Amino acid sequence: MKIIGVVSALRSEAKCLADRRFPLYQVVEIGTRTSLCLSSIGHSAARGAALKLCDHGVNALVSFGVAAAVDNNLIPGDLVLPEAITKDDEILPVDLEWRNRLEGIMSKHLTVAGGILAACEAPLTTRQEKLALGEATGACAADMETAAVAKVAADAGISFLAIRAIIDPLEFSPPEALMDAVYPDGSADIVQLIKLVMNGSIPIKTLIHLALGMHVARAALIEVVQKTGLSFASDYVPYQHVEESHDQSID
Repeated sequence: MKIIGVVSALRSEAKCLADRRFPLYQVVEIGTRTSLCLSSIGHSAARGAALKLCDHGVNALVSFGVAAAVDNNLIPGDLVLPEAITKDDEILPVDLEWRNRLEGIMSKHLTVAGGILAACEAPLTTRQEKLALGEATGACAADMETAAVAKVAADAGISFLAIRAIIDPLEFSPPEALMDAVYPDGSADIVQLIKLVMNGSIPIKTLIHLALGMHVARAALIEVVQKTGLSFASDYVPYQHVEESHDQSID
């Protein structure tokens, strides 16, 4: 029986799973055999949250949230269900049976992409950064947390699944200055944000663009939850039951 641990970095991501205020860095039960740990932004924070969930007794981990497109084929609102995760030339596995079952029950109107999801150490704030990462890794999208969760799952020998919705396309990136007005959980420091708008560091149209991207990305994530509940595919076969057949296929 699967006991799922979900890691989300941002409060806006976590609220797609349950409309409540989650405490930072605490394991909270959000459904039958499903818990969430809100990690805050970054690799180290996500790793810590994943380890907390493992200590809580989960046997499957999910990275749930938004991502940036690093090729031109994806737009905001597209859903990325990667088939592998890459960081520093290491390829981290995804439970492909779980992933494929989830893709199979998604609505036809929702664009679902596979391929590789890459790790980035900091937000990608230019088209050039995105292109360089995509070309170096062969990835279609990137985020800062998924690789950390995937690594914890791989080390623990448990299933891993990434569910990521595109928030910004290749041609548009959040400005670097925006990070000065963002708390670790992704919420905005309104006073600082107003200062950045007033001094011209962040145009109003950029904020509107970002808000629209988050809106459609959250809509895709909410659809996943509506289609699957909090089990992310009710007919999922636990990892330990399919490991032998995976090994045989490799041989």
